[in-house]
Amino acid sequence: MKAVLFDAFNALPKICNMPDPIVENHGVVVKVMATGVCRSDWHGWVGHDLDIELPHVPGHELAGIIDAVGRDVKKWKIGDRVTVPFVGGCGTCPQCDSGNHQVCDNQFQPGFTHWGSFAEYVGIHYADINLVKLPENLDFVTAASLGCRFITSFRAVVDQGRVKPENWVAVHGCGGVGLSAIMIAKAYGARVIAIDIDDEKLTFAKSLGADETLNGVTVPRVAKAIHDITKGGADISIDALGHPVTCFNSIKSLKKRGKHIQVGLLVAENSTPNLPMDIVVANELEIIGSHGMQAHRYPEMMEMITAGKLVPEKLIGKTIKLEQSIDALVNMDKFEATGVTVINEF
Repeated sequence: MKAVLFDAFNALPKICNMPDPIVENHGVVVKVMATGVCRSDWHGWVGHDLDIELPHVPGHELAGIIDAVGRDVKKWKIGDRVTVPFVGGCGTCPQCDSGNHQVCDNQFQPGFTHWGSFAEYVGIHYADINLVKLPENLDFVTAASLGCRFITSFRAVVDQGRVKPENWVAVHGCGGVGLSAIMIAKAYGARVIAIDIDDEKLTFAKSLGADETLNGVTVPRVAKAIHDITKGGADISIDALGHPVTCFNSIKSLKKRGKHIQVGLLVAENSTPNLPMDIVVANELEIIGSHGMQAHRYPEMMEMITAGKLVPEKLIGKTIKLEQSIDALVNMDKFEATGVTVINEF
């Protein structure tokens, strides 16, 4: 198969011909029809993810068609159209037993713990608990865009944030995660403030339903501006970027007993940010992490997509060829693209 491979962190990846994946007894092999290019892939490429063993094929946001099925798989057959969460559970650990496959003790992550989907084929483990069937009217490009950013935002807003109609939700960072969070919060009746430092991205956020926008360059006191807009602070605030500044601003922008949800990755030199713990205690704030979403939680989201209440295809910025993914990957941290970039030509 054709695949993108890197054999050293921060070294330019290359297109290679690699052996096709061998199907595991409990898994499947998926012919990749589309796969997203995500900042998490960039984190892996530069070496922020310690689970990666070199050489490595990146890619974790995928959709495709089952090409081979392991002998122990009961629920799936060749030809099924599927997607998969970027964190897969083993099905047997205490976390999986409690339904929390997204924090499985033995988790399977294509593109991180195993070779990923910047390739013509990818192997998926523990297929019976991790695969998600695609509705017939959902195209592969849109389905691939769900795999990390959209599902993570769905869990963050709905399950972790427990958003309610008329809540004020502040979203710090208008990349794929942030834009997804804006769309989802609006679908649940919330009022949304979008924060970024790029006016083009803020304009896009407005088109997706953001009620207010703030540019962090021209509005240096972001937290105060949010308190002024909301007359007391946000009910839920999401750091969708993963930076000490956005994390700090998110917490500072909350109303009393509000919820800060950390979705953006804080890694390397940013892994231990200074936090305003004085107001966390005084205002009884909640600091909550959000890491992917279980396959069994997809139906509610898929029903909303089918009904037109969520329109994730609006988040697609552009589609590219596999050969173009190298440039897209290595430049991911420049934040030049608006919307989600998806590979759909292999």
